[in-house]
Amino acid sequence: MIQKLLIFSCLFLSFTIILCMIRALKGPSGADRLVAINVIGTKTIILISIVSFILKESYFLDVVLVYALISFVASIVIANFIEREEEKE
Repeated sequence: MIQKLLIFSCLFLSFTIILCMIRALKGPSGADRLVAINVIGTKTIILISIVSFILKESYFLDVVLVYALISFVASIVIANFIEREEEKE
């Protein structure tokens, strides 16, 4: 029973990641795009964690930690880029 629930949650998360990608592409401002990218990163971290639990493999959790750090650094870089673009205008 729990296996089916986890698989359903993976499919639902994948669908919502696709919706967030659409928001990141069509976002009216840079801040909206940044928030969408952060949400995609967070949902991907959760998705990898669920897959790790389903497959009973703990090394995926190391991947999750590295992905979270990369996502955090990327968010800071993108925020700085957006801030510089707004200063130019």
